[in-house]
Amino acid sequence: MAHQYVPVLWNRQKKRYDLFVFIGIILYLLTFVALTAVLKPNITAEALVVRATGSLAVLMLHIILAIGPLSRLDTRFLPLLYNRRHLGVTMFVVAFAHGGFSIVQFHALGDANPFVSIFISNPEYGTLVHFPFQTLGFFALIIFYLMAATSHDFWLVNLGPKFWKAMHMMVYIAYALVIMHVALGIAQSEPEPIMLGLLGIGLFTIISLHVIAAFREAKNDREGSLNQQGYVYVGAVDQIPENEAVTININGEKIAIFKFEGKLSAVSNVCRHQNGPLGEGKIIDGCITCPWHGYQYLPHNGCSPPPFSEKVETFDVILEGDKIYVHPKPYEPGTERPPAVIGAQ
Repeated sequence: MAHQYVPVLWNRQKKRYDLFVFIGIILYLLTFVALTAVLKPNITAEALVVRATGSLAVLMLHIILAIGPLSRLDTRFLPLLYNRRHLGVTMFVVAFAHGGFSIVQFHALGDANPFVSIFISNPEYGTLVHFPFQTLGFFALIIFYLMAATSHDFWLVNLGPKFWKAMHMMVYIAYALVIMHVALGIAQSEPEPIMLGLLGIGLFTIISLHVIAAFREAKNDREGSLNQQGYVYVGAVDQIPENEAVTININGEKIAIFKFEGKLSAVSNVCRHQNGPLGEGKIIDGCITCPWHGYQYLPHNGCSPPPFSEKVETFDVILEGDKIYVHPKPYEPGTERPPAVIGAQ
């Protein structure tokens, strides 16, 4: 967590992460250029730059979209999630270079404005095979720009977590546009089954990872039944590991019930930072710690420890023997609720 805004918090981990990304980019470009020089020696320098940056941007986009579900399936991928926004901004820079070189090569030498030429140079909007694929890439690039420009936590706080999250979920719209842009571009220029096959493998991988992660999350969510006082049965005390939680889904509201120091407390499963899953985190130093970016909340009141000001909703928890019950009605964010004490009956 950070209490003050700085352009980039260049800690040791981010420096290593960005250095690794930079080295990876250089190695990819050098490899691409070397292979293309052998396989297609007559390719122009402009076309080589367009293809190298375009393929790199597509590869980086697939990696970015894979990080989320991978981190849900295996916590070893969480360090990649912590710095995913750095990778996203870098991907935009590469995609912007691809778009810029493409506009210069294909649209800058005509009579029309280059940006107008993108939309009028190929008027066959009524056909699928000959559809002007460059327009799809143009709109995808606009979405990537909006995401890169608002990637800092300054925008997250001032736009609000829900709006910011919804806007950044547009990456999936951009991804669909990119897939169509690349597929049509390959089909219309130089049909290459290998390239289309690689694109299909990437699409299948991203869809599969998201589906598997969604099934895993649905399996872990508990559907409770009401008792006479309106509380919902969660499970037995021994089903919750110490300093961890189980989540229960009640009418679409996900609640995380944490076990710590012989007590039980319940808070909203949604982190105030980027809607991360608090129930997948742990209690560290007495605080619920979000697995995504480390934002912390006190379990008994849902407040972040000073000087931070984030708050989440809290819920009432009771015990009947070793059976845990939670009331589905949330209290206002930051409302203190007494924990249920294990073995107090």
